[in-house]
Amino acid sequence: MTGPLLTASVVLAALALVLLAPRVLPAWTALRSMPGPALLLWQSVSLAGVLCALLAAPVAVLTTGLSQPLLLGLALSLSGVMLVRLLLSGHRVGTDLRRRRAQHRELVDLVGEHLAGDPARAASGITRPDVTVLAQGNPSAYCLPGRGDRIVLTSAALDRLGAAELRAVLAHEQGHLDARHDLLLELFTVLHEAVPEPLRVPAALAEVHLLAEALADRIAEQRTGPTDLARALVAMAATGTPEVTARVRLLAHPPAPWHTRVAVTLLALVTLALPAAVVGFLTFS
Repeated sequence: MTGPLLTASVVLAALALVLLAPRVLPAWTALRSMPGPALLLWQSVSLAGVLCALLAAPVAVLTTGLSQPLLLGLALSLSGVMLVRLLLSGHRVGTDLRRRRAQHRELVDLVGEHLAGDPARAASGITRPDVTVLAQGNPSAYCLPGRGDRIVLTSAALDRLGAAELRAVLAHEQGHLDARHDLLLELFTVLHEAVPEPLRVPAALAEVHLLAEALADRIAEQRTGPTDLARALVAMAATGTPEVTARVRLLAHPPAPWHTRVAVTLLALVTLALPAAVVGFLTFS
């Protein structure tokens, strides 16, 4: 019975990680105080769930052969569906994202004005990307990663921000660029859309986006301090959205203790190691 039990365990683990984790982790709001380890945990859970689903078929073949046709069929179906949906999602999301980003970059270069030589920019110490200002639009700031990284601001944002707040905003966007959060969010989007639509959890993707913003806030906080960044967030927000409120509250409190961050990091590593442990068990048993 070892074979069928192992196969069933892999299938159940995949289903639990893919279906239950996205519903449970957003409720663990304490993770927001340690966005780095929290994002690592999210990645580990997501990748472990996908790997378990992909391993279900090989594990079933190696452990049961043809002796358990129902279980074998379930495992093959799970692995096959996940593989096809993952490949299609990766192609669709990656192609669409790069196309839209290229179009956006061309538009920004066409209508924007470079913020070259601005004293606030020079004082911020952020010199790598071009900083471009758009004449129209609500107060906003964002970055365009990829070829020719750049930070984009609207003139309305410049009107609302003082020099210190502007430095904080630029440091936040630079943090996104330096940490390549675009690749991280692309991965989560691919995994999110690889799951059948009725089973997707929008709150999970929203939580990952919030954690990425919180991590960029922590990077900016180290460069400019929390007060200027919090003021910039309030000044840029037209209304007190839940995300802005959450980010301002996080800036008002210190990060999680080091031992808590270490514990979450270890949990992430253990979760990610589960599929490898199954492969190792099959290889050496």
